[in-house]
Amino acid sequence: MTNKPAHTFHIPVMGLAYTIDSPIRVAQYGISSVVSITDDEVIEKMRAFYSEKFSIPYQEITQKFHDYRAERITHYLNLMDTIVKEKFENFKNELTESKTSLENFIGILPNKSDLKKGLQSFIDEGVMIKDHIKNYLEQHLSSGEIDVNIMTKVDKDNFNKNEQLPIEFNDAHSALRGFANSTLNSSVVLSAGMNPRLYSYFENFKDFFPDLNSNLKKKIILKVSDFRSAMIQGNFLAKKGLWVSEYRIESGLNCGGHAFATDGFLLGPILQEFKEKKEQLIQSAHELLVKALKQKEMFSPENPMELKITAQGGIGTAEEHEFLLEEYHLDAIGWGSPFLLVPEATSMDNETRTLLANAKENDFYLSNISPLGVPFNSVKGTSNEFWKQKRIDENNAGSSCPKRLLALSKEHDEKGLCMASKKYQDIKLEELEAIKNELSETEFEKAKAKITDKACLCVGLVNAAYLENDIKIKGQQQGIVICPGPNLAYFDQEISLTNMVKHIYGNINVMTDTNRPNVFVKELKMYIAYLKNEISDSNFELSAGQIKKWNSFKNNLLEGISYYQELFSNTKFFQKESTKIQKQIENYKLELNQIEIPTLVLA
Repeated sequence: MTNKPAHTFHIPVMGLAYTIDSPIRVAQYGISSVVSITDDEVIEKMRAFYSEKFSIPYQEITQKFHDYRAERITHYLNLMDTIVKEKFENFKNELTESKTSLENFIGILPNKSDLKKGLQSFIDEGVMIKDHIKNYLEQHLSSGEIDVNIMTKVDKDNFNKNEQLPIEFNDAHSALRGFANSTLNSSVVLSAGMNPRLYSYFENFKDFFPDLNSNLKKKIILKVSDFRSAMIQGNFLAKKGLWVSEYRIESGLNCGGHAFATDGFLLGPILQEFKEKKEQLIQSAHELLVKALKQKEMFSPENPMELKITAQGGIGTAEEHEFLLEEYHLDAIGWGSPFLLVPEATSMDNETRTLLANAKENDFYLSNISPLGVPFNSVKGTSNEFWKQKRIDENNAGSSCPKRLLALSKEHDEKGLCMASKKYQDIKLEELEAIKNELSETEFEKAKAKITDKACLCVGLVNAAYLENDIKIKGQQQGIVICPGPNLAYFDQEISLTNMVKHIYGNINVMTDTNRPNVFVKELKMYIAYLKNEISDSNFELSAGQIKKWNSFKNNLLEGISYYQELFSNTKFFQKESTKIQKQIENYKLELNQIEIPTLVLA
């Protein structure tokens, strides 16, 4: 039996290791979370850690194994599956044995949920018969999903000495194989855009195709930032007989991790388009899916399978949570960065958690530290900043690059180099030095900083998990890289899991900052700042295409503002701050109109 999810939120993937073991921590309460399966090294170390903790036999999978990367991932996911199932059974038994535990669990369920009402009736009627409660839980409660994330573009070619291995041994391909071969009945979240080769590789695994009852053992979730992308990617997969079970819409800028800015399309209008065109999305994919499955001589479902629409990025209040669910008919909301302050949910050392709790609005910023060349959400004061700057000051910039997960640049090496590596930065600094006389001092320093600013994410994003669990850190000192969304500025304390969930459902408030802007207003502010920075950072040799793009960006923002003005004039939500929100939006409209897009000067 597939029960309705207990909660209306999920915990998205964060970094390489901040949610590496979140299912083990929270799945027994019905809370779904997403694990990154990019870094097989941290995965293997966490498997060793949890095998010992739960007295489960462990045999190390070394790099000498033929398919070690996929094998490590499969074994860790299987281990999590085993642990979560055991913890879930124990938790259900605890609920039948203890009235206090049952009351506490009821306290963290959504106020309108049938599960909450059903469990509450046992207490209200004084009918605490263990078998009755146990039967009810068996019929209505499921553990949270153990979903996994693959960044589609992190799909580096791999080599055996100097011989390039087949495509299926690429990083993302191996990660997908590791998930596909696991015992999990859950979803893979694909982020960072389309990778046709990887998408085609799904066809090799039967668990992604519907069974005779139209059920999918393993599902596909696409993280997208607009409807057009969803339609293109969904139909591409459908033509291969693969169904997208969920579109996870994330704000382009008001999020954690890498920021993939849209062309000025704001979250509200994007969600509105999904709401209006959901059936189009379903029918288009269903027709292509049926045709593809018949060509493969496989079972094809007569009716479209379930398709969920969810959203995430910058949500911080219960009212925003409820508003998004109701206004856009969403199935769930992703709450990411606030959970970095919840030790029961995420893996992090105390020092970094304290840094996040104390960080203010101006401490969160879009950085250029990612070797992928995509803006990366960061916070000031991390230990990684210190160690990176120390090497720069000692004329020893760059990382030793032990993992090579982001060694994607083939400009100087056919095996690929990471832009954060010392080898890559030495080459680029030498090239820069050769043209130093052609540049002003300001231009030279700016170009140098652009090279040396790149940070080793592969190591920095996992060190916090190692520190928390007393796992030895080897190699060059990289410190901690943390990538929270700017929304975390309004949460200023360590929070218990119970209180965080109660905050989501509006039963308590864990935020003390009363000046926090509405989620839509905050994103609008960020997009205007983004456009300003794009224009100011550009060189003087502008192309017609670039100018056209900026004009389109500005017009899309203006259309979004018009949408918001009408939305906030008519919604039943945010009544207490309606005047404030309208005034803020009007001020941002004025600010946007004052931005002058450069014109092309013809010689």
